[in-house]
Amino acid sequence: MKKLLNVLLAAGAALGLMLGSATAQTPAAKPPSAAAIGYAKDILTSKNVSTIYQGAVPGLVQRTKDVLLQSNLNYQKDLNEVAVQVAKDLAGREKEIGEEMARIYATVFTEQELKELAAFYKSPLGTKVIAQEPVAFNQARQYMDQWAQKFGEEINGKFRAEMKKRGKEI
Repeated sequence: MKKLLNVLLAAGAALGLMLGSATAQTPAAKPPSAAAIGYAKDILTSKNVSTIYQGAVPGLVQRTKDVLLQSNLNYQKDLNEVAVQVAKDLAGREKEIGEEMARIYATVFTEQELKELAAFYKSPLGTKVIAQEPVAFNQARQYMDQWAQKFGEEINGKFRAEMKKRGKEI
């Protein structure tokens, strides 16, 4: 389930980045209102989106340390110490991601739409959607995997049958 969540979150992040770059390229786009950004933040909070990026700073620090360590094995102790300090110095910067996500939402949706969405996600049905959507996506992904496996076998059978008609066993 965590793998699916990561895939969905990555897809959402990629979509968000695409939408953000698309809106950034629109010269006449006016900045979203503070209220719209507030509603967008409410939506993102309701959807627990911060779980996507909460480990971004330590993860990037670790990744950078690992890359540096590959070509500087003699500095392992120092790099480990520096990584702790850099992570401490940059702690909280992941909030920039949440701010930009809110701005993107506030650019893509109108203030009224955001207000309605924020209310929806706080409603019993919205709460259920947030809780059950990952379950539904996971079940759908499992079905698609099974379907693709069976369908692939059918396609393989058709290839083999056609090749056999041509006198070529595969």
